[in-house]
Amino acid sequence: MPPNLIALIALALLFDFLNGVHDSSNLVATVISSRALPPRLALMLTAAAVFTGPFLLGVAVAETIGAQVVVSSAITLEVILAALCTAILWNLLTWFLGVPSSSSHALIGGLVGAAWMSAGLGAIQFGGVEKVLISLFLSPLLGLTIGFLTTRLVFFLARNATPGVNIFFKRAQVLTAMGLALSYGANDAQKTMGVITLGLVIHGALDAFRVPLWVILVSAGAIALGISTGGWRLIRTLGGRFYKIKPVDGFCTQAASAGVIFSASLLGGPVSSTQVVGAAILGVGAAERLNKVRWGVAGEIAVAWIITIPATALLSAALYWLGGRIFG
Repeated sequence: MPPNLIALIALALLFDFLNGVHDSSNLVATVISSRALPPRLALMLTAAAVFTGPFLLGVAVAETIGAQVVVSSAITLEVILAALCTAILWNLLTWFLGVPSSSSHALIGGLVGAAWMSAGLGAIQFGGVEKVLISLFLSPLLGLTIGFLTTRLVFFLARNATPGVNIFFKRAQVLTAMGLALSYGANDAQKTMGVITLGLVIHGALDAFRVPLWVILVSAGAIALGISTGGWRLIRTLGGRFYKIKPVDGFCTQAASAGVIFSASLLGGPVSSTQVVGAAILGVGAAERLNKVRWGVAGEIAVAWIITIPATALLSAALYWLGGRIFG
């Protein structure tokens, strides 16, 4: 196995691990903030469910990322290395700033920017990019809408309930949190699987794009390990800066988010769990009352969502060009 392929796999798994650290907030913020589970137990259970996700729900998202965004015959391993370096740098920057940005956006932007710099627009499959962009930008709107509608429905059904109903929602959150984690494992972990498999195809280790079992195992393991460490800066942002989250809020947020991410995973659409969960939190809060949500914080995060793809595409193109100048 050549050094550049080894470097690609190592960087892909590092990205996967950091993706888990970065996105742990999406999966556990509400269940921790509502005190349904203690932090360490929440992270451990979530990590186990994330690891299981790809084995239960398939690898359709990996095929989208690896086979439908860039033309494998038109790019090199160095293109993927530049994309991974870009996504890692973006994850580290947004983690340090405590901004729940999208690792998915960063990876897609990195692939598009490096492929364009390497082989021109002909290396980009615009039909696949369109599918990815539709998934990435439509999913938050669905999260917001479904979160809003779910909360209104739950409030209607529980309109005559006693305060003891909060005990039910606190316990039910454990189930919805595990459902969210399973759907996440079937979506986010697969982006790394797609990148590694694409590298194997380019190198000639595979004659066609199909995800080997060992790639599924190491990718699911890396992201689960990242989640188990926890991204506490981001957990605080999602768990408390929008508004004070109660058990019913956490239940509705997780149910809505899991539904959106699960559906996208089955259809092969890569989504940003950061966007989906953040939007669902907003929808749930707005369903109670609009002034409950701190919309200024939501606006700051929305700006980060919007600029991620163009910023990472430019950064990846620059890294690829710089690498070519240094290493020839």
